[in-house]
Amino acid sequence: MQPVIAVESVSKSFGAVTAVNGVTLDVRPNECLALLGPSGCGKTTLLRLIAGLEAADRGRILIDGADMTHAAPYARPVNMMFQSYALFPHMSVADNVAFGLKQDGVKGDALKARVQDALAAVEMEALAQRMPAQLSGGQKQRAALARCLAKRPRALLLDEPMAALDKHLRERTQFELMALRKRLGIAFVVVTHDQSEAMAMADRVAVMDAGHVLQVAAPREMYERPASRRVAQFFGDINVWSAVVGLAPGTVDIPDLRLAVRIPAALPSAGSPLSVALRPERIAIARDPAPMGDCSVSGTIEDAVYLGMTCTYFVTLSSGAVVRVTAQNGEGAQTFSRGDAVHLSWRPAALTVLAA
Repeated sequence: MQPVIAVESVSKSFGAVTAVNGVTLDVRPNECLALLGPSGCGKTTLLRLIAGLEAADRGRILIDGADMTHAAPYARPVNMMFQSYALFPHMSVADNVAFGLKQDGVKGDALKARVQDALAAVEMEALAQRMPAQLSGGQKQRAALARCLAKRPRALLLDEPMAALDKHLRERTQFELMALRKRLGIAFVVVTHDQSEAMAMADRVAVMDAGHVLQVAAPREMYERPASRRVAQFFGDINVWSAVVGLAPGTVDIPDLRLAVRIPAALPSAGSPLSVALRPERIAIARDPAPMGDCSVSGTIEDAVYLGMTCTYFVTLSSGAVVRVTAQNGEGAQTFSRGDAVHLSWRPAALTVLAA
């Protein structure tokens, strides 16, 4: 299946700073690809390169198989929605939506129909004559989205689309955008630094750091099988420890835990450095020792954070290492306080082996 967008070995520098460094990835028809990473990692620059707002130093950008590397932004069948929404303050919502179509020469009844269809898609018909200053943050976002959709792009590029919204509106808008994408059948590329937003919206996630794409995978795969220590630490809460392959076959030594653990995974030769990762929700916490066969350590609760459905505990071991544990709250659940002595346990298979 031909991708809607194909980025091939693309690089972009600003003076001595390389913002995008040899990135290769594709966007499939009708999918949502999230570009996830910390501020300054290159994700917005990559989005602007796809949109034609920046020129690539090296590499190619193809849209529907056509080389668009040097094409002007207006010649590319994609549209970009900016983080600020960039609505014209002196134009009504309808006029904002119509602006790009007028630039393309759409007139008369065809123009009215396109504007109406775009506003209907985001449920903004009743607000067509309002000015941007009269809109809430969520309404401004939908107006900006309608303006993009009116041009019927092959892909929609969204730069931090939920950044200006409060938590409840953000969650509702995420589901609205997913439903809209499926209804319209167009691809989305979403830039975000919010891992929960990426997991909720995306079919695949591309994690970026220092201009490189570290891994591209479905959210579940990336959460459960991160490709590297950097991806593991960025994508969800996780405990990561340095380790060494043990002398006994299939074992790793974890100094911070003072444990030698047999791991059901392919390992390099004895003495090789690596890292192991363990998600906080995979760890059981109790006042009594762990069952036989499980990995176990003991420690003291340094801090406890109540989060409603769950509680996060930070447990200090005798080695000085701190282990993060997430436990479900509810009827019959044990609760712990700062200073309590506890035992932590987990199945060996819950450990993920990472490159050092």
